[in-house]
Amino acid sequence: MRVVFAGTPEFARLAYEAIIKAGHDVPLVLTQPDRPSGRGLKLTPSPVKQEALAQGVQVLQPQSLRLDGKYPDEACQAQQVLQALAPDVMVVAAYGLILPQWVLDLPKYGCLNIHASLLPRWRGAAPIQRAIEAGDAQTGVAIMQMDIGLDTGDVLLEKRIDITDQTAAVLHDQLAALGAECITAVLGKLGTGELKAVPQPEEGVTYAAKLEKSEAPIDINQDAPTIARRIRAFNPVPGATLQLPGLKDPVKVWQAVALDENTGAAPGSVLRATADGVDIATGKGVLRLLELQKAGGKRQPVAVFVTGWKP
Repeated sequence: MRVVFAGTPEFARLAYEAIIKAGHDVPLVLTQPDRPSGRGLKLTPSPVKQEALAQGVQVLQPQSLRLDGKYPDEACQAQQVLQALAPDVMVVAAYGLILPQWVLDLPKYGCLNIHASLLPRWRGAAPIQRAIEAGDAQTGVAIMQMDIGLDTGDVLLEKRIDITDQTAAVLHDQLAALGAECITAVLGKLGTGELKAVPQPEEGVTYAAKLEKSEAPIDINQDAPTIARRIRAFNPVPGATLQLPGLKDPVKVWQAVALDENTGAAPGSVLRATADGVDIATGKGVLRLLELQKAGGKRQPVAVFVTGWKP
């Protein structure tokens, strides 16, 4: 297959790498413009761009693909390049730009999206984190034939994975590997008649809202299992923060578990602070903090953290 790849973060890079290894021709990569990163805010290319440059592949970084949008010259340039290449298919993974109709219609087999959820559940920007936060037992990867809607296209292939106690970071890596496996399987069957495009059911639609920094503070009035899930869902971004007594600034909580223990203590009360964990009363149950980070400091296992803090 002659494939144009559109993606930006590490999740997409793994899929791009797998497509190359599977022997497909990828003459062009689309990715987001370089962004400031690190303490020096140096402009840094995306993981997908870095991989493409290592492969010697042409990279385009338009700020928009809308011919009638704010950047028509960049969109027009992309259109000319794509038309000249006449790709069989475009593969899209966490690209970050909405594809207008002209892009969807251009490749022979259209545009395929690698989406990290079991559609139609968790359409949108943060499906991995929202699935953990909601307490879903399973999630997975869907390879979807893109249309003009938000993650509304027919599904060509779906694979599932259990959600146990993974953080978003761990589940991200598992789903990225699964997505790479799924997209190469689909590309190998395009045009053979073996793939069946299954419309998404109208029932069970949910939207995975973009993560916001304002979600980081822990609401200690919630029950302990809910809080523990949010901590896992927001690890590493946007993180989860909690104000502990004796400290000026909130701490980041990187790991915690819920204990099935009802104490009658007011939510936020510190029940115990030992090398095994800092136990905090919640709206229902007890939250045991296991890995924390003071403002300006490094992550610390609780056994180290408690040596420098007394409630």
